[in-house]
Amino acid sequence: MRGLTTLACLLIPAGVACWSVWSLWRLIGGVRAGDWRRPGWFGHVPWLSLLGTAVAWLCGVLFGGSLDIAESCTYQHHQQYDAAYREAHPDGFLFPLSTKCNAGYDLVPSWVNPAIAAFFLVFVAGVAGAVWTWRARLRQRASF
Repeated sequence: MRGLTTLACLLIPAGVACWSVWSLWRLIGGVRAGDWRRPGWFGHVPWLSLLGTAVAWLCGVLFGGSLDIAESCTYQHHQQYDAAYREAHPDGFLFPLSTKCNAGYDLVPSWVNPAIAAFFLVFVAGVAGAVWTWRARLRQRASF
């Protein structure tokens, strides 16, 4: 059973990476070939934006410091840790990501939250594009 778990831990990330590269290849090639008129092309957009959202969120969580925020602020980032400020302003849960040392310094990089929001908007646009092209294709087939 241990070997199966190890195999799954290796194959799942490899499969996600392969699917992502293939999706990116299909998106780029599909723009030149005019495939953007098909629902299948728009199916790759939400996948890649969801993956981008996950990567940006994970970067924000990992850059947010170690388990001991006070040590991370003081020794890694050379910032004063303000315990009273942290107690008065608790961090958000999932979004927006923030791990503040004091009123003027956040451990989470400034690009993380806008990237998460942008990837989410691209996800919504990709789903809307897939539904729109799918409905147009159904109407076109019904008219025959």
